Amino acid sequence: MKTKFTILAIIFLLGLAGIFYLHQAQGEPPHREELNTSGDKKSTEPSYHPELSLQALGQMEFNGRDLQLGRVLDNNSAYTRYYVEYKSGGLTISGIMNVPKGDGPFPVLILNHGYIDPAIYTNGRGLKREQDYFARRGYVVIHPDYRNHAFSSDTVHEDKRFRFGYAEDVINAIYAVQESELEFFDKDNIGMLGHSMGGGVALKIMTSNPNLVDAVSLYAPVSSVAWDNFQQWTVDREEIAQEILDTRGTPEENPEFWANISPINFLDKTKAPVILHHGTADADVPIAWSDKLDKAMENEGKVITYYIYEGGPHEFINEWPLFMQRNLEFFNEHLKN
Repeated sequence: MKTKFTILAIIFLLGLAGIFYLHQAQGEPPHREELNTSGDKKSTEPSYHPELSLQALGQMEFNGRDLQLGRVLDNNSAYTRYYVEYKSGGLTISGIMNVPKGDGPFPVLILNHGYIDPAIYTNGRGLKREQDYFARRGYVVIHPDYRNHAFSSDTVHEDKRFRFGYAEDVINAIYAVQESELEFFDKDNIGMLGHSMGGGVALKIMTSNPNLVDAVSLYAPVSSVAWDNFQQWTVDREEIAQEILDTRGTPEENPEFWANISPINFLDKTKAPVILHHGTADADVPIAWSDKLDKAMENEGKVITYYIYEGGPHEFINEWPLFMQRNLEFFNEHLKN
């Protein structure tokens, strides 16, 4: 009896060894906890950059606050235009706010402007047509200047940080609205429109903080693939480009980093409906990038409406009235009904 039990035990152990070998051959080793150099247990989960990644942006604790109305810049029959400031982390961010006349509260639209050289940028510059249009139709419009622009605090060169700081400033603008005691805000209905670089800011926000806004309009946005933008605008700026390549490498050398700063890889996180606009004659941002984004959103089963404007340049001219009418209907549907 003892011999029979021993034989069975040996067969059982040989079977376990075979299973282990099979897992090893298939590249599926059994779960184990690894140790770091200090001897502490470390996670085997994929890592990401603690500051420059969409995962990190999604886990940040934001403290946007102290939204202050400054001097009146315009006071017309439809709205009052204010200079505003608010806190974004330890920075002060300037901007403008258009507040409709009449009984509120009013839904809020955050407008993210495209690239304008900070050396020549002035308070509230960019998207001025859109600022006026939406305010006249019953929306509180907030246009943050971003750090390093106008009267905002200066900090490190944002090109080296892939403009994650701009996304932080816009997120903190929304937190400052939520924290504010101003009664004209409808805090339950907040939308966002981003043009060009500002569209890239919106893409970062909707993929990292998907519960923050209720509807997003993307107007000729930059690529949702970070390497595309680097090749389009940064690679020829030799000093900055070389510093980025020295510290971050290329996608071939450091694929995880570049993947984790590219919104296209996080579209499954998005919740807000999206409207996307692009002109076929855009000489600044290739329309192929919006084609790719639209397809990727649809593949994830997300709500997106894509409008192509035949002959439309980067900043719409003849196309602008139709573009704005579509935006208004979109925001009315999601923020006013």
